[in-house]
Amino acid sequence: MLLLALDVILIPAALLFVLLVEPHSTQLDTAEQWGELAAMAGLMMVSGALLASALGLPNVKLNTFEQNAILKSCLFTALVSLVGLMSRAVITPSAMQGSAFIMFWMALTIFAVTSRFVIRHFLRKIYAFSKKRDRVLIYGAGQTGVQLAVALKTDATLDPVAFIDDNSTLQNVIVAGLRVYPPVMVEHLVKEMGIRRVVLAMPSLSRSKLSLIARKLQRQGCDVRMMPSFARLVNDGDLLSSIQPINPGMFLNRPGRQFDRKRIDKTYQNQSILVTGAGGSIGSELCRQVLASNPSRLVLFDVSEAALYQIDRELQAMLEERAPEQRPLVVPIMGSVTDRAALERVMTQNEITVVFHAAAYKHVPLVEKNPIPALRNNVLGTRNVAEVAREVGVKRFVLVSTDKAVRPANVMGATKRMAELSVQDLAERPRDTRFAIVRFGNVLGSSGSVIPLFEEQIRAGGPVTVTHREVTRYFMTIGEASHLVLLAGTYAEGGEVFVLDMGKPVPIVKLATQIIENAGYTVKDEENPDGDIEIEITGLRPGEKLHEELLIGSNVVATENDKILRAREELFSELEMAAALRATEKAIASGQPDEVRALLAKWVTGFADMARISAENVQSSISEHGADR
Repeated sequence: MLLLALDVILIPAALLFVLLVEPHSTQLDTAEQWGELAAMAGLMMVSGALLASALGLPNVKLNTFEQNAILKSCLFTALVSLVGLMSRAVITPSAMQGSAFIMFWMALTIFAVTSRFVIRHFLRKIYAFSKKRDRVLIYGAGQTGVQLAVALKTDATLDPVAFIDDNSTLQNVIVAGLRVYPPVMVEHLVKEMGIRRVVLAMPSLSRSKLSLIARKLQRQGCDVRMMPSFARLVNDGDLLSSIQPINPGMFLNRPGRQFDRKRIDKTYQNQSILVTGAGGSIGSELCRQVLASNPSRLVLFDVSEAALYQIDRELQAMLEERAPEQRPLVVPIMGSVTDRAALERVMTQNEITVVFHAAAYKHVPLVEKNPIPALRNNVLGTRNVAEVAREVGVKRFVLVSTDKAVRPANVMGATKRMAELSVQDLAERPRDTRFAIVRFGNVLGSSGSVIPLFEEQIRAGGPVTVTHREVTRYFMTIGEASHLVLLAGTYAEGGEVFVLDMGKPVPIVKLATQIIENAGYTVKDEENPDGDIEIEITGLRPGEKLHEELLIGSNVVATENDKILRAREELFSELEMAAALRATEKAIASGQPDEVRALLAKWVTGFADMARISAENVQSSISEHGADR
């Protein structure tokens, strides 16, 4: 209403201005002529109020009063002037000459536009004085930078203060109300203006060059952000989402596998189910899928408080969407699989009928450096869970394993192979429990997998690191992994190893290229030196193989699902397993990593040979790539 009143009041003010500036254009010698002029002014003010409301001028916020609003104001003043000119012929034929209305239109336009800019300026000053805004330096005075500066001028928390641009024709010029400085002035501006944030508004520049500029600015202690073009934001949405694959399965280079959900639901409905490692990538997805089968109880067991809290919170939110009578009991329990007494208490008190054992130390480089806790957790922890499950009468037990357990070249794979042997040993004396083992390939999107790592490296501007040009891996999605575990429990007869037909192994270099291109960038290499993201070959890590395998022997048969294979592999005798477990406890007690590696070399077939070959490959890779650098 205040802006409407302003527009109406400015009409007589503009008429008065014309009388003062151009007195010869009016003829006001008699009281009657003054009365006619007042009547015309009144008609113009009423018409002005109606026209301003119709055009929506009072609804245009001052902080968004720009080009379109100015054009509306010009139309408003032109129409008011036209009303005055038309009323002259009827009301004031002699009081005001027709040419005076041109002066009136110009004066009213200037008053209407200028008054809003003045009010906006003072309101911004008052607001800025009452609330501190972070000062922002915009790197790039092109179209995106100008659009950003205009947008930020009305922002409640950010205050654009200057541009930086390496285009000499723009330097020292005022653009969108801000001065453009050369890049050499950055350090000075940061200190003198108290700048806390720099926005790189150069979307056409390659990602690698943007990253280089960003690193230089970060050394000045600034928070650096990269700005996409406004057109890209409108077309593609949030910039970060453009490098988040909507479906990781797109990188499998094969069709996704389908699973019998009815069989899964029938098997696990109304069961009391324990998931160890429930807060991990695989464990948490298992919990979500198990919950969909309506168990009577789901026990979440994890050593990580943060991970346990997160999955428990998520599952509780899922249950809120169900009717109270359809909500299984979800029980979060903190504990370690190395604590046998805790496992006995949990399984007994909760009357567990199904166990999915996903708890493990699985990150190859970390386990390679920490073999003792890995041996304790992966081998003795698995033995604890499996033995307690058998003792309390659990119906089904499924161990989550890895393809790295097949002729392992690293400590992680060797400890998982010993865990498999331990479960297979108990499967020979099962009592009421059906034991099964599931071997995964690399699970896309899980913690520690290559996709999150590659995406993080792409966000940083590269390079994307690959250990060897020839390295390949089998891949599966988290959904495929969890369904494989659940189905393995339904197929299990005792001691089998289940694997998913994952097609051909995927070259990691190819995967890196796909992820870079999926993010909207190009690979920078010898054939494309102007590309955005470089793929850097870093050399094989200790314990890393060029190619993984899925099975140890050839005794393989299909299940009811032809994409899930069942294998029976060589195992230890009861006496051999007992000796291996005693040796494991002794190696852990010694506190010597070399004792652990010697133990694994003795009891895990192929570990010594594959570890030696891996070490030779690593040395060769170091020599090759060291020479390249």
